[in-house]
Amino acid sequence: MTEEHEIAYMAVGPGTPVRSSDGQVLGTVERVLDIPDLDLFDGIVVTTPDGDRFVDRDQITRITNLAVYCALTADEAAALPVPDSAPTYRASGGRRRNSPAWLRRMFGRPKWKRDRDEE
Repeated sequence: MTEEHEIAYMAVGPGTPVRSSDGQVLGTVERVLDIPDLDLFDGIVVTTPDGDRFVDRDQITRITNLAVYCALTADEAAALPVPDSAPTYRASGGRRRNSPAWLRRMFGRPKWKRDRDEE
């Protein structure tokens, strides 16, 4: 079992659980928002069942190697705003395992897809 210890915001990775003050898992970290030139932590975008939500740095009480902890209850977190930022894109998987090799070579390359909840 891994021992929990505090880490810097820069070490938080996508998929890290985000917990409310009442112990519930709100979702997982989608990305960390910062201003690298100023070494300033702005907050995180959390993927929840209701879509991506923004959690401000002032609402985060602790960051560890196992989770990000918020000062919000689960009910308060349900009212979090949608992130207000430029759309982000990521490569889709692209590969189809059941198709012929020549078809995978022609059309199996990753395609850029716009993240959900951003239009």
